[in-house]
Amino acid sequence: MQSNNSDVDVSPIVIPPEDGSVKRFFPKLKTKFSIRNTFAALKYPNYRLWFWGQMISLFGSWMQSTALAYFVFELTHSPAFLGYVGFASGIPAWLFTFYAGVAADRYPRRKIIVYTQIGMMTIAVILALLTFTNVIQPWHIIILAFFSGIANAFDAPARHAFVNELVDKEDLVNGIALNSTMFNTATAVGPALGGIIYAIFGPGWCFTLNAISFLAVLINLFQMKLKPVELNHNGNSVLTDVKEAFEYLRTEKAIFSVLLITSMLSFFGMGLVTLFPAWAVKILHGDSTTNGFLQSARGAGAVLFALIIATINRYIVRGKYLGYSVASLPVLLFLFSFNRSLFISLFLLVLIGGMIITQYNLSNGLIQTIVEEKFRGRVISFYTFTFFALYPLGSLWIGMIAEHFGIPTAVIVNAAILFLFYMLIKIYSPKLSSLA
Repeated sequence: MQSNNSDVDVSPIVIPPEDGSVKRFFPKLKTKFSIRNTFAALKYPNYRLWFWGQMISLFGSWMQSTALAYFVFELTHSPAFLGYVGFASGIPAWLFTFYAGVAADRYPRRKIIVYTQIGMMTIAVILALLTFTNVIQPWHIIILAFFSGIANAFDAPARHAFVNELVDKEDLVNGIALNSTMFNTATAVGPALGGIIYAIFGPGWCFTLNAISFLAVLINLFQMKLKPVELNHNGNSVLTDVKEAFEYLRTEKAIFSVLLITSMLSFFGMGLVTLFPAWAVKILHGDSTTNGFLQSARGAGAVLFALIIATINRYIVRGKYLGYSVASLPVLLFLFSFNRSLFISLFLLVLIGGMIITQYNLSNGLIQTIVEEKFRGRVISFYTFTFFALYPLGSLWIGMIAEHFGIPTAVIVNAAILFLFYMLIKIYSPKLSSLA
């Protein structure tokens, strides 16, 4: 679809070549720039309901996440235990994510999201009650993290694929970018609020406010008027559907390369976030408020870069900028590892947060643009698997290195691995930079 005479759609065009195979190419990018593209998806009523409901809920989620990490460190004084909690939340991703992808193709995605949001709200209520009654123990947090991981495993594929039901195809990438904007706006503000509320009122109130915040997204989900979506009712077993998706992924080299990038980012790039509470206390000699500011700085950078991507995504070769972000992140992590100033830490975290969200945003956009509709839920489950399954393993990895060799050393090791990966991806996936 063309928005004006000078615009050309960048959706992939499928053409049947003479050999009978199916190939994709991307036509010329749009050449007329418009700042209105930044918030294009908000013209859809359903997307507006989704955006504001999720925004409120995510504020609560980040308040809880920040408070819980610091609470765990207060209870245990162990960087390794921070990794254990992250690992516990990631185990369900290994067990259920691919099944969740099949479910997102077979069942109404709104219904799946409603159930998962209610589950996460219940976990927040239990966490608050255990904290207020002073009976909470570290093992309670491990168990609740595991159940939270189950909810996330089913929520993520349905939530990412759900955007396709809220906007038209030409605004799909913008909707994805605005999803990241709302997520990271909450990341920028929620942790700082969580740190302040933690310091004044204690962690229990952070957990309580998170439980209340889920009502916003639940109410808005029930107000949406959605068009019918064709669901996958082929009668296959779950295993057959998953195998079919793996075969599809094997033929889609571009999607496979992008998933490899998000896998490395989740395992080695996101590990720094796990260490924020320990970094705030042991390196910067701060407290829960310092931890909240570190989280918020990363979120502020993510918001800034997500808005930039939402604005310019129609005018850039996304594969090229994805490569730039893959190269920049290890350099920034290396610089951060030698820094001992709060001001410089916050500045670097703005840039680090920007590079992280650039990789996730561009990766998600490329995948959702290329993927065939009947595989959308399952392929998105592979994408969410790279985060929910590999990020906890990365948390365990960096937590153990920090415990035995020091926190800065752990960051240096991850930065070195990411830089080596960038060199390999340049050699073995040279066509990645040409993906529009």
